[in-house]
Amino acid sequence: SRVAGETLARRIQRDQQFARARTVLARQCGEFVAGLQRIPIDEVPGLPDLDALDHYRQRWRELNGVSPTFELALRWLDQHRPAAGHPVIVHGDFRLGNFVVADDGLAAVLDWELAHVGDPLEDLAWLCIKAWRFRARLPVGGVGRFEELVGGYQAEGGQVVEPDAFRWWLVFNTLKWGVICEWQAAAHLTGAQRSVELAAIGRRVAEQEWDLLELLDPEACRRALERAQSRGFDVAPPEDVGVYGRPTATELLEAAREFVTDEVMPATRESGAVQFHSRVAAHVLAMVARQVRLAPGQSVRHRAALDALGVADIGELAGAVRVGAWDDRGLELRSVLAAVARDKLAIAEPRHLTIPSAAGEFP
Repeated sequence: SRVAGETLARRIQRDQQFARARTVLARQCGEFVAGLQRIPIDEVPGLPDLDALDHYRQRWRELNGVSPTFELALRWLDQHRPAAGHPVIVHGDFRLGNFVVADDGLAAVLDWELAHVGDPLEDLAWLCIKAWRFRARLPVGGVGRFEELVGGYQAEGGQVVEPDAFRWWLVFNTLKWGVICEWQAAAHLTGAQRSVELAAIGRRVAEQEWDLLELLDPEACRRALERAQSRGFDVAPPEDVGVYGRPTATELLEAAREFVTDEVMPATRESGAVQFHSRVAAHVLAMVARQVRLAPGQSVRHRAALDALGVADIGELAGAVRVGAWDDRGLELRSVLAAVARDKLAIAEPRHLTIPSAAGEFP
């Protein structure tokens, strides 16, 4: 049946129409998860029952992905895994975008294709990773606070939420979304599903790397930001005209971006899908323009950092982290990874650097 309400996250977060809903939504989400977990598993036959960490580790290996930060996170997750909660039904993608929100709050939850048997904290933590804030600042989907979410959950019979266990699931879910980003980009790159949206999602891996490092070592990220600000890492010299003349590569990219935003997007208002993909294409053009300007300086810094660590490239570093070769030099490693992740975000999505981490926010 049709349920009246809004599903677009940014409207739910911003529009005055949903001001009342925002005051209760986080608590209602906690109540909903508790209610879902009261349903006996045997009443819903056929739900997958997999070890979540092993499942996404295997998917990452199948991709042959290269990320020292992901390898660091996998080792941390193995070493700090909390005792498993009693198995429950998990929605699997419980977040803004999959909610129908009415003026007075949560009206329905959509998109159940990832439902499975899992840990009680999995859905709660998925809602709280930075990706599903859509650049808003409040930690629960950009609309509420942890105590509201957990209060609603526990008031409806949910288990006691231990901070260390919740943090583990924040780290896991951040890694999970990073693996999914890689997987979706691979669908485009292999030709299985050519899509500018899937191509752009591949660069969102940088966001998840930064978010993982913020959760694991917020001090290293703070230092990386301060160093970049004090040394002007994002100020590039004027583009060399050289033999190619004007317009430069950056100027051509800017012209193409202006065409997409100023002419294509207004002309496609009646086609939501085309307008959305036009917006993605404009974002991609802006990203490539930033890379043209900033990558030369970044490459010099990254080469020096890898030389200081004694590795030939990122792939060699990722392999060493995977087997534990850097376990006793973690501070040095995280410092380099934070600096590299910050540089990648300066190209992929600079606004992400301004969103506060969930680290330290959980009561």
